[in-house]
Amino acid sequence: MTIKAQINQYNAELPIESASTPPSSWYTCDKIFKHEQQTVFTKSWIMAARREQFKNDGDYVALDVANQPIVIVKSTGIKAFYNVCRHHAAQVMPNGEGCTKRLTCPYHGWTYQLDGNLLSTPQFGEVKNFNKHTQGLKPVRVAEWQHWVFICLDEQAESLESFLGALWQDIPALGINNMKFHKRVSYQLNCNWKVYVDNYLDGGYHVPFLHKGLNSALNGKYYKIETKDQFCLQSCPTKDRDNEFSKVRTGTARYYWQYPNLMLNSYDGILGLMLVEAISVNTCKVSFDYYFDDTNPNNTTEFKNSSVEVADKVQDEDRLVCESVQKGLASNGYETGRLSVDKEAGEHLFHRLLFRDMS
Repeated sequence: MTIKAQINQYNAELPIESASTPPSSWYTCDKIFKHEQQTVFTKSWIMAARREQFKNDGDYVALDVANQPIVIVKSTGIKAFYNVCRHHAAQVMPNGEGCTKRLTCPYHGWTYQLDGNLLSTPQFGEVKNFNKHTQGLKPVRVAEWQHWVFICLDEQAESLESFLGALWQDIPALGINNMKFHKRVSYQLNCNWKVYVDNYLDGGYHVPFLHKGLNSALNGKYYKIETKDQFCLQSCPTKDRDNEFSKVRTGTARYYWQYPNLMLNSYDGILGLMLVEAISVNTCKVSFDYYFDDTNPNNTTEFKNSSVEVADKVQDEDRLVCESVQKGLASNGYETGRLSVDKEAGEHLFHRLLFRDMS
């Protein structure tokens, strides 16, 4: 079956009452996975780094986005480039972060200034019709919002502010400017990236069954789901219980998802940012950045460690069920499913946005 035929198996016009999930091939077909890289992840603004990683000139972060090598560097402002030498295509900076005076390719020593301009080309003096000024690193769109740096590979795509839509206005109300980065924990899952997003967006449907500890801290009776633009907000008040979860999960729980792969989990004095990276058709990486309000006297080192431990337990439970779902999607016993009208509006929005971009 062609990619177009697989995409068109999904009917994006149906309301949630009549809608089905996308066909299982969206989650198991390598051609669909590659098509997503060229559409979903190329057209979208993707969170790529934390603003605090660029304090000094020369600070850089090198990473892959949509299978494209990217380097983000601070010079006069924060700039982003394809991390590919214009000589013979070697990766200029190794993946990771650091600080450098210049961007130097390890293959033949071609060197670029922090603004991407080509500075030197060893043993290239006899080459004719070569203009060094046109051979700088190719730029990539970059923009900042709150604590984070985003990139977009599509020169024609809308601005970051327009892409985030209503989320741009909603998030500042949480007072996250007081939040300080604590640590990053990453998880490797043997499932398609969309399986993890679907799980996140099921409106707490799975929480009473899968997350007994977290469920004890949430007042699920008042769980709400709102969808706007390209994001979904799930919110729920917490319970005052004497257990490990309630001690570190207080106030109103707010779970924001921004298309395609960004999540923000907010509680009193706590913010967790989750980024889902599509590694292969049946593998993804979830990076969880923990932020705490250091002006809150309750956010001691012990509290922070307990909060991370609790989140790790929830992530492990999600990992097990997501890997189970991936196995089921590849079986002969499943093609497509239905959606809960009360719970799964976020998933319905996600599927329709996927269809829009892949089409």
